[in-house]
Amino acid sequence: MKKTLVGVLAATLLMTSAACSSSDDKDSGSTAAKPGEKVELTYWAWAPNMDKVVEGWNTAHPDIHVTVNKQDGGDPAVTKLLTAIKAGSGAPDVMQAEYQKIPTLVSANALADIAKESGSLKSKFPDSAWNAVTLGGEALYGVPQDSGPMMFYYRTDVFEKLGLQAPKTWDDYAAAARKIHAANKKQYLGTFSATDAGWFAGLSQQAGASWWGINGDTWSVAINDAATQKVAGYWGGLVQEGVIDNKPMYTPDWNAALNDGTQVGWTSSVWGPGVLQDNAASTKGKWKATLLPQWDAAAPANGNWGGSATSVTSQSKHKAEAAQFIAWLNTDPAGIKALAGTANVYPAGVDSSAALTTPPAFMSNQTDFYSVAAEAAKITKPFTYGPNVNVAYSSYNDAFGKAAASKKVADFTAALSTMQSTTVGDMKNTGFKVAG
Repeated sequence: MKKTLVGVLAATLLMTSAACSSSDDKDSGSTAAKPGEKVELTYWAWAPNMDKVVEGWNTAHPDIHVTVNKQDGGDPAVTKLLTAIKAGSGAPDVMQAEYQKIPTLVSANALADIAKESGSLKSKFPDSAWNAVTLGGEALYGVPQDSGPMMFYYRTDVFEKLGLQAPKTWDDYAAAARKIHAANKKQYLGTFSATDAGWFAGLSQQAGASWWGINGDTWSVAINDAATQKVAGYWGGLVQEGVIDNKPMYTPDWNAALNDGTQVGWTSSVWGPGVLQDNAASTKGKWKATLLPQWDAAAPANGNWGGSATSVTSQSKHKAEAAQFIAWLNTDPAGIKALAGTANVYPAGVDSSAALTTPPAFMSNQTDFYSVAAEAAKITKPFTYGPNVNVAYSSYNDAFGKAAASKKVADFTAALSTMQSTTVGDMKNTGFKVAG
């Protein structure tokens, strides 16, 4: 699917200007509804129960009716939308778009700039989420819907037995990993996953990295910057030392390790309890969530793993009404409550805590779960994705897969140079202007 997506993108762009330009000139077919006229909008989404969420909007806004069409997420959704945009028909009015896919869709003129239609919403979202839908500029390519602030999950019974405290810094994490593995050679505090580029990107984001940047019509790529080198060297060092595992997440072996107590910690995201519930139900009541360990305890920071926006497509004939709907969905108390309670997502807005009063079922013993999550979201740093994130992520899988197998720290840091050159080369070959 990754090759298919890149192929569709290349065919769609024809790159007279491959930068992140506004789609104003592509959505001039947008028409204002006449007084009393009923507007019909279509919404492609993959979040669960989104049709039930939208019922609240339809009831309160009879003149703007939204129909939800459930889609597959990830690459299939992007490919399907780009195909419809290229064909000139079949695209929805509104699209759930993962943050890392927004630059791809913007570069393909698939998303509309709704800055004029949406008014001032910036104060309602953390800077990190707002940056993801503006690419650091003035154009607005969607409204943040949900976010994935990273968190650290650990087995309290194991920590208590060994007299350990939750790690405040990454030095603390390394010390705890050593002590846990020394006490039981089968136990690990974590694993390095060479198949989860989004996870590694979030950890790099916490360290201060932003892998892409955009200035006018020119992109920059900084995957092998000092911050990411620090993260790669850190995890490579722990793998080389043998005190954390080097096997991918989301495999039968990893699932079993969570359940049998040989994997006793996880650097994950706010949605982690659902995964633990599915894969390690027998350990309920033994886990606690806290902030990620910090590089600098005096300047706390965080990264995201996951999250999406609600965007208006460039082919919508009712851009203003679509913008009105997505603002309600993601900022109105009724919309936020429905997102949290019915769609089971973590709303991106800064005022979402009021809708999250009960901890996830798996973490029912931790009543402050969502307070911790809110703090994690608050300190999450901005991060800009690029138009060929799939190429970078595929290169991560290849390069870090070899590094994880070799268990040599030098191979971990060298993998970043591979990702950098592969990503820059692909952007230039596709027609993007890249600095350096």
